[in-house]
Amino acid sequence: MEQVYKQNKVDLFLDSGAYSAYSQGISINLDDYIAFIKENISSLNVYANLDVIGDPVKTWQNQRLMERAGLNPLPTFHYGANERWLRKYLDKGYDYIALGGMVPISNSHLVPWLDEIFEKYICDDKGMPKFKVHGFGLTSLVLMLRYPWYSVDSTTWIMAGRMGGVYVPFRKNGKWMYDENSWKIAVSERSPNKSEAGKHISSLTKGEKQLVLDYLEEKGYGPGKSEFRKESMSYKLQENERWLGKAVDGVREVEKILEDGVGNRYQLRDEVNIIYFIDLEKSIPEWPWSFKRPSSSGLGIMS
Repeated sequence: MEQVYKQNKVDLFLDSGAYSAYSQGISINLDDYIAFIKENISSLNVYANLDVIGDPVKTWQNQRLMERAGLNPLPTFHYGANERWLRKYLDKGYDYIALGGMVPISNSHLVPWLDEIFEKYICDDKGMPKFKVHGFGLTSLVLMLRYPWYSVDSTTWIMAGRMGGVYVPFRKNGKWMYDENSWKIAVSERSPNKSEAGKHISSLTKGEKQLVLDYLEEKGYGPGKSEFRKESMSYKLQENERWLGKAVDGVREVEKILEDGVGNRYQLRDEVNIIYFIDLEKSIPEWPWSFKRPSSSGLGIMS
């Protein structure tokens, strides 16, 4: 890891994997986690506490145990936990805190909670954050743009690419607008959204489709072009061909890629989505910026 880190000069933020472990019903050994961090400490800019979803006591205990082992993990406060635990972290003087447990919660529930947390604890009377805040599992544009996060993370962009989608901003007066109105548009020929109006590039209006193509072209990508046919499983794949789906009665679909593009290469979709979020970050005011709770008539809450 250290050699790769030095060669590419990247900043690494280590997530403990607590949410994935919780979702899969497995556990992570704290001693193993501590040992891994110590082994790679020179390559890590930030590493999270081994939090325990739904258990603020154990989360706090792990924080203290990691600190006693000579580490400085990022503490985490979860949605639904008693606010006294957040006050406990603040009383200890932490200047960088994560908010977690938000992945399965709808925006209609998160917005009131986050409004209160940011107003009551994170920001001063002018709305300026008093310390850094990380949002675990957060790429909802509504929530990203509403609050002055210092950092956020999520695998949503990866899943979007794997499911055949790319993020595309709207354009206004010739400028790409990175706001909550941005699209996630399916572009893969194999996407399950192909038959849904307005969800796939093929079902957009002529103007909407051209906007997507313009954006992709500007970023250096094309839609791609493929041909599909069915072959016996005894068929030997040729150059630029690959099997699709499962065989039925000894026959399976073959895709022949005529032109590489976002429609037939998930790696290119990943690249486009990375570029989108980099540009989104550039469009947001440099941290710290002021949070002001909108009026009730302008919540803009989306699920």
